[in-house]
Amino acid sequence: MKKLPLLLSIALLSFLGCKDHAKNETTNEHATHATHHDNNALSNSWVKDIQLDNGTKWNANPETNEGVTNMLRLLENNTPTTLEDYHHLAKALNTEKNYIVKECTMKGASHDNLHVWLHPLIDKIGTLEASKTPEEAQPIYKSIKENITAYHTYFK
Repeated sequence: MKKLPLLLSIALLSFLGCKDHAKNETTNEHATHATHHDNNALSNSWVKDIQLDNGTKWNANPETNEGVTNMLRLLENNTPTTLEDYHHLAKALNTEKNYIVKECTMKGASHDNLHVWLHPLIDKIGTLEASKTPEEAQPIYKSIKENITAYHTYFK
């Protein structure tokens, strides 16, 4: 009976030690993920991975095309200069991105290639929304514009 409190204490200390270790791992994962976001925000390396459909554009569902058209319109109608402008644009782009994701009915290789195009864009929009200064936001905005503009190179 005297060993029970000792065993409970050891078990509790072990559990708390594991919890702190898991917290540190989570913190490190968030730091790594944030760095990954920053690197992807300026990169358009996805163009090396995307493919055409035997030399022609992929057919996309109408809702995806509509969402991309709305994104292009947002970019054409906005010339952000302040941090608030960039954040407002990021939120509007995010709304359209969510519509594309929710309404996507594409399957197979066309769907896979859409994701090659879309995943970096998701990172870029999130990074733009989290930007701290207009100087930080401007190159991210430019990269987003290049990403969205390239859509019609690969999809119809």
